[in-house]
Amino acid sequence: MAMAAARKVIVYGGKGALGSKCVELFKSKHWWVASIDFTSNDEANANIVVKMSESFTEQAEQVTTDVASLLGEQKVDVIICVAGGWAGGSAKAKSLYKNADMMWKQSVWTSTISSHLATKYLKDDGLLTLTGASAALSGTPGMVGYGMAKAAVHQLCQSLAGENSGLPSGSSALAILPVTLDTPMNRKSMPAADFSSWTPLEFVAETFYNWTDKASRPASGSLIQLITTGSKTELIPAQL
Repeated sequence: MAMAAARKVIVYGGKGALGSKCVELFKSKHWWVASIDFTSNDEANANIVVKMSESFTEQAEQVTTDVASLLGEQKVDVIICVAGGWAGGSAKAKSLYKNADMMWKQSVWTSTISSHLATKYLKDDGLLTLTGASAALSGTPGMVGYGMAKAAVHQLCQSLAGENSGLPSGSSALAILPVTLDTPMNRKSMPAADFSSWTPLEFVAETFYNWTDKASRPASGSLIQLITTGSKTELIPAQL
């Protein structure tokens, strides 16, 4: 009996806290995993190391070219984009320009590149996940750059679900909208917070894994809030 070919996933942001958890979970299910990040993840089967750049087109071309040489004619089942970060600041903040710039780079650049990769390398009925934010469903006066960048990701997800978006037939684009993820960095910066309202990384990685089965996916274009109360997380579609 020939072995079934391993299913394949690309994790964009595969070295971050959530990305590392995704790499670990998919590896444990015997998937072939590629990580895209500024540093390589030793657990992944393959790594694409992103070069720092002030130019979006330059960085996007580098990643796209490297993925092309890695995959050749092969396709993947899933692309997970969990690259991102957080920065605060109102429109008055001294750091506004710097923080907004960082938010575009971390959320908008990575989501845009992941979407284009999905049009080229995702199998029919494949899955692309993007990372939005529950807060960005309304105004975020205390974190303007973050809110704008995440709202752009929500809009992108909805565009990808539309007709002629370029995604392969039967494939789904979904965005997760967390409130606060339970990461080591968040615990360090908010030691007095109520951790029972934070979403565990394992839960998020398992949700992605469950969605690899097309039957258990929400409708393409859905923005799925991760609402955690008393350490129990619910998936609640945003009503737009």
